[in-house]
Amino acid sequence: MSHVWVFLIATVLAQASAPAPPATMRRVTWFKGCWEAVSTQHTVEEQWMAPRGKSMLGMSRTVRADSLVEYELMVIRQQGEGLAYEAYPSGQPSGVFAARVVSDSAVVFENPDNDFPQRIGYRRSGPDSLLAWIEGARGGQIRRIEFRYRRVPCAGR
Repeated sequence: MSHVWVFLIATVLAQASAPAPPATMRRVTWFKGCWEAVSTQHTVEEQWMAPRGKSMLGMSRTVRADSLVEYELMVIRQQGEGLAYEAYPSGQPSGVFAARVVSDSAVVFENPDNDFPQRIGYRRSGPDSLLAWIEGARGGQIRRIEFRYRRVPCAGR
């Protein structure tokens, strides 16, 4: 009986002193689905697929009236013990951003060497509300552009 107690105590102590689990796709699944931000000038749509293969695929498009203004393909993937965000914006070079903050309601990716933005973030502000932003230095000034999304049904269903 004493060996069982020693084993149980050793197991509990080992778990208590173990490092926090790595940031995984599971921590960011809260923004899968379809999102939309509508203003008088344009509509921005963003869609994220459910995680598979240690990755989430996303796409975004901005439409003004009936014209496509810009689009972007995105990948969030498990990279080692962290997450990486790969952005492929229309007409611009791609960039890779490393996760600096990962929680059950926010994620911030950063690449200080990127021209603009240097940071990309998402924060859940309710079950059907999402604040996304890009920010960084541009022309010697700090600039932040926010996208206040609401959850919408995904087209094609």
